[in-house]
Amino acid sequence: MAVEGKAVEHSQMMQEHCKTMMAEMKAQDTELTALVARMNGASKEAKMDLMAEIVTKMSEQRVAMNDRMGQMHMEMMKHMQMGTGPHHSMMKGMDKKPEAPIDKK
Repeated sequence: MAVEGKAVEHSQMMQEHCKTMMAEMKAQDTELTALVARMNGASKEAKMDLMAEIVTKMSEQRVAMNDRMGQMHMEMMKHMQMGTGPHHSMMKGMDKKPEAPIDKK
C-alpha cells in the first residue's frame, strides 16, 4: 500500500512538472513570436541584430529544456528502480533479448 501511495504521489508530481513545463514553453513561444514580429518589421540594418537575438534566445531555451528533460529522466529512472514509478510494469521483460527478425524473402 505504501508503494501505491508513493506511485500516486509521484504521478501527481510529474503532472505538475508537466503543466509547469508546458506553461514555460508557451511563454517562450510568445516571446519568440514577438521577437520575430519585431524582426519582420525592422529596417534592413536592424534585422541582423534581431536575428542574432532570436538565435541566442532559442539556443538558451534549448539548453534549459534539455536540462529539465535530463532532470525529469533521472527522476523517473530513480522511481522505476525503486518500483514506485507509474511505468514500472513497462520495464518488465526489457532485459530479454529481442526475437530474431523475420526474413521477408
